Amino acid sequence: MDKILSEIRNCAVCKEFLPNVPKPIIQASTVSKIVIIGQAPGQKVQDSGIPWDDASGKNLREWLGVDKQTFYNEKVFALIPMGFCFPGSGKSGDLPPRPECAPLWHRQILGSMTEIKLTLLIGQYSQNYYLKNPAKITLTETVKNYNEYLPNYIPLPHPSPRNNIWQKKNSWFRESLIQVLQEKVKSILVDNR
Repeated sequence: MDKILSEIRNCAVCKEFLPNVPKPIIQASTVSKIVIIGQAPGQKVQDSGIPWDDASGKNLREWLGVDKQTFYNEKVFALIPMGFCFPGSGKSGDLPPRPECAPLWHRQILGSMTEIKLTLLIGQYSQNYYLKNPAKITLTETVKNYNEYLPNYIPLPHPSPRNNIWQKKNSWFRESLIQVLQEKVKSILVDNR
């Protein structure tokens, strides 16, 4: 695992397409229990080098019902983005994750993890990559039908504050899915003690 993480952190395959010097962001351990596959770090996370070190991370930890100490414990959570570096900004937010990262690194990193109990797929990029044909036409439909992907996966929207409007329109998300998510995370944490 240390070798793979070192190789990822030194990766510069797509450097010509990045706005910054490559600085791949990842957290993982061979014994991580919950894998979170997100999109790509934003500029703030790229600067700090800490995954989910922004408002989206704060919302995600709230959804999970965990504190920072638990979230940043690699024996509990693996934080693996679809694209490991900030891809740059576009007209309506960050650009999509670089397409090179997941095919190059995910199989290796996930194959080194022996105790995965749950994988959270955050946003359409990870859902389309991992769910393939079972993913629904829209992210909302995929997330709404989360129980079709249990026990291995739970698809989630991105926890960006920009998605607060989506959450208000889809009250079932907080009323149902967040409760299920927190119960699953809590049971994994209890089993981990």
